[in-house]
Amino acid sequence: MNLENISCQKSFGGWHKRYRHRSEVLDCDMVFAVYLPPQAEQGGKLPVLYWLSGLTCTDENFMQKAGAMRMAAELGLIIVAPDTSPRGPDVPDDADKAWDFGLGAGFYLNATQEPWARHYQMHDYVVKELPALVEAHFPASDKRSISGHSMGGHGALVCALRNPGRYQSVSAFSPITHPIDCPWGQKAFSNYLGEDRSKWKEWDACVLIAEATEKLPLLVDQGDRDDFLATQLKPEALQHTAKQAGHPLELRLQPGYDHSYFFISSFIDDHLQHHARALRG
Repeated sequence: MNLENISCQKSFGGWHKRYRHRSEVLDCDMVFAVYLPPQAEQGGKLPVLYWLSGLTCTDENFMQKAGAMRMAAELGLIIVAPDTSPRGPDVPDDADKAWDFGLGAGFYLNATQEPWARHYQMHDYVVKELPALVEAHFPASDKRSISGHSMGGHGALVCALRNPGRYQSVSAFSPITHPIDCPWGQKAFSNYLGEDRSKWKEWDACVLIAEATEKLPLLVDQGDRDDFLATQLKPEALQHTAKQAGHPLELRLQPGYDHSYFFISSFIDDHLQHHARALRG
């Protein structure tokens, strides 16, 4: 598979690079970003953190706003940030151009309904195709962790819970914890997956935790001034389900913080260190 490098910037002794490639899974061209720490030029393979961004974002939001590269360089951690949905002239979008569905809102699931099913297979792209590409073209090992924000926090939890043994660790900022019980999730699931709500359960972190065979510890940060806290994110649902299932969860409600990258950048070092400990194990 060919990679086209479309930008390159040095940062903290390493390199931030963006690439375009043809995705067979999504049937379109995709762009992703990778941060290669300085240790990538010293030989050997490094562990990888996959970051999944939220609604309306691209690969650029986290790399430019999170302030993660300094700690990633210190820890010798590769970071990979995919886009949040398939893109291109043939990829369908919401008819009303809504910001919470369609382009920029792939929800990291595998759509089953038309016209979405042909392209919106973001789960398989993130879990299978993109890691295979990264591990073939960069000094990346098969030691993987996953994290994300909001819709991407939902995606990180679901990717880890659906694929035991695939990741060494998982964390999330402000995740949509119970999408079958919030407006964002209901809108996305009814369109991508159809009206049979039994199918929705396969993509809901609260449901998956109750059935999980692997008890991978969850680190979740949530700001208490988040405008979406009560209506969309519902961390108390995740906390209740994890307690009922005996699933390890560290849920930190951070006073004064909102849903923005000001929040993420304030605590990203904790998450990178959380993943680095697991990836070294």
